Amino acid sequence: MSIGLQEKSEVSGAPTFDEAIAFIWAEADMLDRVDYKSWLELWTETGKYIVPVERTSNYVDTLNIVYDDQEMRHARVKRLLSGFSMSAAPPARTVRTVSRFIVEARDDRGVTLRGAQMLAEYKYEHMRFLPADTRYRIVRADDGTLRFEEKIVTLINADDFQFGIGYLL
Repeated sequence: MSIGLQEKSEVSGAPTFDEAIAFIWAEADMLDRVDYKSWLELWTETGKYIVPVERTSNYVDTLNIVYDDQEMRHARVKRLLSGFSMSAAPPARTVRTVSRFIVEARDDRGVTLRGAQMLAEYKYEHMRFLPADTRYRIVRADDGTLRFEEKIVTLINADDFQFGIGYLL
């Protein structure tokens, strides 16, 4: 399924603020619909998907809940969709809201945004809320499409994280 921004474009340079936000909103919708195979296409080959345990800027040398490169993103999606992941069977229903976007940096190729995410999960007749601070590095690929180069989801209670997640944040 095309999300509009994934269609080839003659546009070059960094995504605009509006393009980046539309891209993030489309990703949130994709994740709530459990369209993980399409989600994999939203990434650069070198992109990193990170869910840290603590607030830090050094994700390489610290413990993370998730620190996925391309290979690990594909393995994670395969496991979540296979039915063999205990935390993903049955799948939770989720609704997420992403907002409060602030531009942190911009260069010729991309933009870095900081924002907030509120995720509501419903599973086993139980509701759970996972608020998080988010950071996105979004770049325009050579073909004009937008891609994540980095996505960091810092749960506000990550340092007290005592439960599994059977979906992508």
